[in-house]
Amino acid sequence: MNKSYRYWLEVGYKDSMAMDASPANELKRRLAKLGKQWESKFNELAKKLADRFVDKTLRNTDVSLHSALKNGGFTVKFTMNDELKDTMQAVINENVNLIKSIPEQYHTQVETMVMQSVSRGRDLGHLTDELEARYGITRRRAETIARDQNNKATAVIQSERQKSLGITKGIWRHSHAGKEPRQSHVKADGKEFELNKGLYLDGEWVLPGEAINCRCTWSPIIPGLERK
Repeated sequence: MNKSYRYWLEVGYKDSMAMDASPANELKRRLAKLGKQWESKFNELAKKLADRFVDKTLRNTDVSLHSALKNGGFTVKFTMNDELKDTMQAVINENVNLIKSIPEQYHTQVETMVMQSVSRGRDLGHLTDELEARYGITRRRAETIARDQNNKATAVIQSERQKSLGITKGIWRHSHAGKEPRQSHVKADGKEFELNKGLYLDGEWVLPGEAINCRCTWSPIIPGLERK
């Protein structure tokens, strides 16, 4: 998307200058066309990506839980109940909206930079540098969304799966990752909590992994097994 915007803006900038046309009008026309094209592409891919992401998250959580149960001497057949279906659909919907928001935000930012560049009489080189810098921000935002959604999806799907098997409690495990960990999450390490509530931290009830950039996890308390 970024390469496409840069290419067509550079062409539009040069064409408008060669034709002695209004750079602002020509670039705005090209931006509008680009915006529609990429919005369509992201809309088409969003559902496919979200479905694949949630299916993979479920498989990963099931493998982990199956291993824990097997080590405890349990053999359980996983099934798909209505609560788990609803949880997965909610995660899919949230991911679709976030994926769609990436080109929308990018387009708005680029359009603002382009109009400012034209109005201030800046050259194409300056605009190209700004676009390159903006791409870095957009990419970092996409990476943050991906990491954050992975943690959240794992937390809610894992919680629902465990509850369907009669597991109602867990033990918070702090990740010990990150340069500036939340002190409330550090103190939560080792604490027992109910899966349908989580722990009350920083003014809200949360599961490990639900808060933004939280990498914490939990160990399920399996009825009949000694807590480790």
